[in-house]
Amino acid sequence: MKHVKQLLSALLLLLSLSLAFVACKKDPVDPDPQPAVTAITSIDPATAPVGSTIAITGTNFSTDPASNTITIGGVTATVVSASPTKLVVVVPAGAANGPVSVTANGQTAQSAGTFTVALPGLKPTKEVRGTTFANLTWKKDTIYVLRGQVYIPADYKLTIEPGTIIKGTGPEMDPNGTNYPGALIVERRAQLIAIGTPTQPIVFTSSKAAGQRSYGDWGGVVLIGKAPVNQSRTAAYPNGVRGTVEAYGEPLDNSGTMQYVRIEYAGATQPTTPASRLGGLTLIGVGTNTVIDHVQVSYSGSDAFAWFGGTARLKNVFSYRAFDDDWSADWGYVGNVQFGVSLRDVSVGDPSGSNGFEVDNYQSAETSDVTAVTAINGYTQTAPTFANFSSFAYSTAPTTGLYNAGIYLRRNTAVSIYNSLVYGFPVGVYLEGAAVGPQANFTSGTLDLKGIVVANALTPVVGAGSNTPEQATTYFTGAGRSNQIIATSDVATLLLNPGNLTLSSPAFVPQTGSPLLTGAVTGGKLANSFFTSVTYRGAFGTDNWVSGWTNVNPQATDYDR
Repeated sequence: MKHVKQLLSALLLLLSLSLAFVACKKDPVDPDPQPAVTAITSIDPATAPVGSTIAITGTNFSTDPASNTITIGGVTATVVSASPTKLVVVVPAGAANGPVSVTANGQTAQSAGTFTVALPGLKPTKEVRGTTFANLTWKKDTIYVLRGQVYIPADYKLTIEPGTIIKGTGPEMDPNGTNYPGALIVERRAQLIAIGTPTQPIVFTSSKAAGQRSYGDWGGVVLIGKAPVNQSRTAAYPNGVRGTVEAYGEPLDNSGTMQYVRIEYAGATQPTTPASRLGGLTLIGVGTNTVIDHVQVSYSGSDAFAWFGGTARLKNVFSYRAFDDDWSADWGYVGNVQFGVSLRDVSVGDPSGSNGFEVDNYQSAETSDVTAVTAINGYTQTAPTFANFSSFAYSTAPTTGLYNAGIYLRRNTAVSIYNSLVYGFPVGVYLEGAAVGPQANFTSGTLDLKGIVVANALTPVVGAGSNTPEQATTYFTGAGRSNQIIATSDVATLLLNPGNLTLSSPAFVPQTGSPLLTGAVTGGKLANSFFTSVTYRGAFGTDNWVSGWTNVNPQATDYDR
């Protein structure tokens, strides 16, 4: 019996081992790995001449150059070097514009975009898209093409060489399919170093060919800083820019340097709302250590220059033929700007009414978070200082129709404007009050208008809301303000330059003996060390600071060479 029990135990042990083996055999096995797929993700540059090299990035390329077959526009190219993700090839003679094809490891892939064979003398192009977490340098021997919103993120820097051309594309070219037009957006703690020269300005322009460019072909240039704004910390950035205001109070923040820069044909509609458009240059919470001077914005489909809060300081700015406002300030902007000129085409404007200056503050419906803003950001009221501006509506008679005012102030703004000229608008100065507004501010002195000449206006001064026309006029013409109203019949006495209103070749320096060359007010806010002390009113004395680096005919300019 004992042997029987031992036998049964052995059989049971053998059975359990067999079951364990079977169970192991029934465990699921890993599926066969998927075969690698040959694909093309980018071509750099997308435009290059015959004989130059281009880089094709993608997947599943052969590391043996001879085992990859590349055709460009149907013509076989020579492979210089090869890795599994990158092929460097020579653009072959006879290549035509068309897709690039790669055959490797038994598979063939074709590029989604078209490669363009550059004609002799044309610069190569490089597409830029999305967010790049690296310091970048853009060089003048390459044309950079912005597709969709291009972000320079926090703690990184984009440096642009003098003479570099950057082109923005329309919403149809957004690589993400979200219909955002090309735009360059420099985020908080990032920097843009774009230092051109009078002979080699940096140019942001339309990607369309000469003769085909128009208002709003692309988005624009945006700088974002950490200087205060008067919005709730949860407020979204304007006009489709990603992110929210959050809570920052660093008025000395530095977003970089922009000097001798032109921005043309920006202001495309954003997909957020039909009326959402970036300005040519949009500054959001930009601080005083940012250097911005000698910037021209031309043919903007929205505002030319737009300040959303911040403390930024600018000099020598030129708005040419803008669609909406030339100088738009809001969100508690408290910076300083000196020497600005705008020239408008009165046949083009916003049906809602284009202005020279439009300076807003928070609306009553937007003040629920004022306590928090005061505690966090330090500023609650738009109170910038502008000096030596000339705003011209191109017309020998006062402009009507698509235009509103040379200076339009509303929603509790406390702006100060000194030693400036407004010419040819239906209204010279428009003071619109609410429960609190310009009336209270000019009574208290926080809003200050001095040394201003209003010329060739249908109505020199308008009061609205809680400001009656009589109150507005009494304020503007008050003793000690040195403001003047020049009737249309008397504009010749200003001795403006004969070419002042010529769109094709404007000339802004006044004639010798012009009364504008004297009479500037001084002191007060102009004692700030930022301001250059001058004797003249308007943007120009005897120095023609727009000469050389600006362009009033970008439609005919060939930017490809």
